[in-house]
Amino acid sequence: MRVSDPVSDEAAEDFDSSGTPPSGGGVLDTSTHPDLDKRYGRSAGRGRRIRLVWWLAAVGFVVVLTAWVVWAGGSPNPVDARDTAHTVLGEHAVSVSFEVSMPPGQAAACALQAMNESFAIVGWKVVDIPASTQRTRAFTETVRTTELSVTGLIYRCWPVE
Repeated sequence: MRVSDPVSDEAAEDFDSSGTPPSGGGVLDTSTHPDLDKRYGRSAGRGRRIRLVWWLAAVGFVVVLTAWVVWAGGSPNPVDARDTAHTVLGEHAVSVSFEVSMPPGQAAACALQAMNESFAIVGWKVVDIPASTQRTRAFTETVRTTELSVTGLIYRCWPVE
C-alpha cells in the first residue's frame, strides 16, 4: 500500500518518467531567475570587483612589507661597542672602559653615561673615536657627574664622516 504525500506528488510531477527534471540535469539556470541574482547580490561585475580588491590588498601588503624591510634593515650600524669596566672615582666622576669595533678607516663617536642608584643619568659625555687601521680598540674615558654615580656605561656609538 502506498501512502500519498502531497508535497512528494507535486515534486514528482516536475520530473519525467526517467526521473530527470524537464530542464535537463537538475541544474538551476540563474539567467532565467533575475530575482535570485538580486536577492543574493550576484551581478555581472561582482567577480571582477572581488579580484580587484584581492589584488589591491596583495599589492598594499607587498608595499608595507617592503617599506618595513627597508626601514628595519636598510643601513646597519657598522660600529659596535661593548662596556668592559667602570670605576667610581668619587662623588663627581666615573671612569668608563669600553671597546669599539668598526671597519678600519672608519671614525666614530660614542655617548657615555653615568647613572645613580635610581637609574637617573647624572653624567654624559660624547667621545670622538678617530679612524684607525685596527678593527677593535680599547678606550678609557672619565665622565664628570652631578652627584655620586653607581655605574658608567656606553649609551651608543655611531659612525661619523
